[in-house]
Amino acid sequence: MRILFVCLGNICRSPTAHGVFRDLVAREPGRPLASCVDSAGTGAYHVGEPPDPRTHGAARQRGYDLGALRARQLVREDFERFDLLLAMDRANLRHLRQLAPSSVVARERAHLFLEYAGCSGLQEVPDPYQGGAEGFEQVLDLVEEGAHRLLARLREPVHRG
Repeated sequence: MRILFVCLGNICRSPTAHGVFRDLVAREPGRPLASCVDSAGTGAYHVGEPPDPRTHGAARQRGYDLGALRARQLVREDFERFDLLLAMDRANLRHLRQLAPSSVVARERAHLFLEYAGCSGLQEVPDPYQGGAEGFEQVLDLVEEGAHRLLARLREPVHRG
């Protein structure tokens, strides 16, 4: 299973999900369920930049190292490279579906991260970029819950093969 997490600029939410899920998968015993974890942004605002310092700082406090990650923009070929493209919010999901090749299979690979993971409550991971530190902590809370639920969903027999 190859998974791509997607947000707007790829410096806050999607690199957080990338780092958290990558670390969770790395701790799995045996053969990992996800062979590739990556992140991208629908916009080109921060291509080549590291995660926002507030993102990196909040993640580091919880033991996640996002230092090697660099923002990149989503490309059409991502629909061929990844089995799941998980958007952080509805606006990015719409963008994913607009960019998807016309095949039904490609369009069916794009989902809302929290909804697909089976989280109750919020379906979107709010963008913390314009806010304070509490927003980055909320993103981590939601992403950690979503990552654990996503891994459990991927363990279900229908997802293995």
